[in-house]
Amino acid sequence: MMSPGGLSRRGMLAALGILFTGAVGLLLAVPIVGYILSPVIRERRSGYESWLSLGPLTQFPVGQTRLTTYRNPVANPSDGETANIPCWVRNVDGQKFQVFAINCAHLGCPVRWFPQSGLFMCPCHGGAYYADGSYAAGPPPRGLFTYSYKLQQGNLFINAGEMPTTGSPTASLTNITVGGPPCA
Repeated sequence: MMSPGGLSRRGMLAALGILFTGAVGLLLAVPIVGYILSPVIRERRSGYESWLSLGPLTQFPVGQTRLTTYRNPVANPSDGETANIPCWVRNVDGQKFQVFAINCAHLGCPVRWFPQSGLFMCPCHGGAYYADGSYAAGPPPRGLFTYSYKLQQGNLFINAGEMPTTGSPTASLTNITVGGPPCA
């Protein structure tokens, strides 16, 4: 059957199908285009390259390793407690510090400090690290990752914008054991 305008039922359904397909394609294209253009559209927040205070130097006694936290510099208010990031701070001699990421280099489980043995231990797969963060035993392929730090006006600051990973330019890869056990 033909409608008075000269369009058949088949033609009308085909036009509606094309229109519907185009609308769905457009809806799917919006997030994809947004993702591709996001580096151009979105500006970097100031927190990405910020030095954050971990507290006064008196909070970290010489020769001890302490757990402390800092607030993620790019956290949203809705992040709540999950934006508090823990790290281990070791005061070597009063002027030299080591700040370790809490995560095991194997699969990211949180390591724990045992002062009795002078080791960081991972509860997930038995990884162990010496007090200086270097590899001791277990499946981790390297030592703990370290943050860059600086001392300023009696406070300890870390560069929280740099997440310690093997790809970051300041990653401490000096503790890699050549020929060590593979990552399981």
